[in-house]
Amino acid sequence: MERLQKIIAQAGIASRRKAEKLILDGKVKVNGNIVKELGTKVKESDQIEVNNELLSKEDKEYYLLNKPRQVITSTSDEKGRKTVVDLIETDKRIYPVGRLDYDTTGALLLTNDGEFANIITHPKNEVEKVYLAKLKGIITGEAINKIKKGIKIDNSIIRPKRVKLKKIDKEKNTCIVEIIIHEGKNHEVKRLFEKVDYEVLKLTRRKIGPFSVKELKSGEYRKLTPKEVQIVYSMNKS
Repeated sequence: MERLQKIIAQAGIASRRKAEKLILDGKVKVNGNIVKELGTKVKESDQIEVNNELLSKEDKEYYLLNKPRQVITSTSDEKGRKTVVDLIETDKRIYPVGRLDYDTTGALLLTNDGEFANIITHPKNEVEKVYLAKLKGIITGEAINKIKKGIKIDNSIIRPKRVKLKKIDKEKNTCIVEIIIHEGKNHEVKRLFEKVDYEVLKLTRRKIGPFSVKELKSGEYRKLTPKEVQIVYSMNKS
């Protein structure tokens, strides 16, 4: 038996926290009866309804995609642009875990498991995200140290785990910097460098948690193994 809010989260309906609110608000039924008690445990055979819709018990799928440029990190786009979901061959209702900007490339996870997605994105779990940023200009040691000490973004201080100059191109006046962060704020890496007066010309996420796109070409993807999924579940600190 599993806790009701966990089952709802795993079904991709909502995060566990939002699932708890749905229960408290009387939006969840088990076998036709409204359940408002958090921690209620249910069996696999129980019928669960959320907002009067029967919970789907479809198999869970997990993918790692090397996202190309000019692809939307969404399940649909009103402008008709290609989305990351369009790149995955599946009949399941999967969605991206977190986001990458339209022109940002690299590691992106997709799934239909809400609990898995919550573990990856929850700040408490400190899942590392490794980026390579191509900057206009050659970044100084002073600027790197300023980022390391912490930059204020959206009323919170962002302190990357690592900021390292990897490559310099004096002819083109550009450089490559590796940066490792735990947070997932919108345009976070670009904004960190903007705060020290450097423009990001190109950005790629090489790794998220234990998942690297080193072996995947742009646009390629693979399924995660059951062992890899369990590794993610073992990262849960909430």
